[in-house]
Amino acid sequence: MSDTEFVIEPGRQDIVMIRVFDAPREKVFRVVTDPELVPRWWGPHSLTTRVDLLEVRRGGLWRYVNIDARGREYGFGGVYHDVVAPERFVRTWEFEGWPGDVALETVTLEEVPGGTRYVAQSVHQSVEARDAIVRADGPRGGRESMDRLAEVLAQRPTRT
Repeated sequence: MSDTEFVIEPGRQDIVMIRVFDAPREKVFRVVTDPELVPRWWGPHSLTTRVDLLEVRRGGLWRYVNIDARGREYGFGGVYHDVVAPERFVRTWEFEGWPGDVALETVTLEEVPGGTRYVAQSVHQSVEARDAIVRADGPRGGRESMDRLAEVLAQRPTRT
């Protein structure tokens, strides 16, 4: 299993998350865009995830809800701006608890020897908004999500 790498440079508005998965690109794309599978990998281990909406197409909407042990809900959502299966998707990303901080996320999937390189770049509206995500331990949640995604990819058979 590969480690998840983060690029968080001072004074920049973006966070880049990189992970290499031992799975073909088509399989990775399927798992990250399947509303039945997203709850199995999206978010930290301590939370459950519900997919309220997932329309993976240009102009499509998405909304996921994380639920903690006390039943409190934390909503995330946005709009898909570009989808080129199985290479990439571009979408807005907003945490409903911080309305107005809309990030633009580009996820690219590149075939590499031994698997697929997953790169997610989230560009926030300001350095301060990006830094707030870092202070809220966003990278920990991202790392846990990527670990969980690797587990799902290892279990799910490849369709032909």
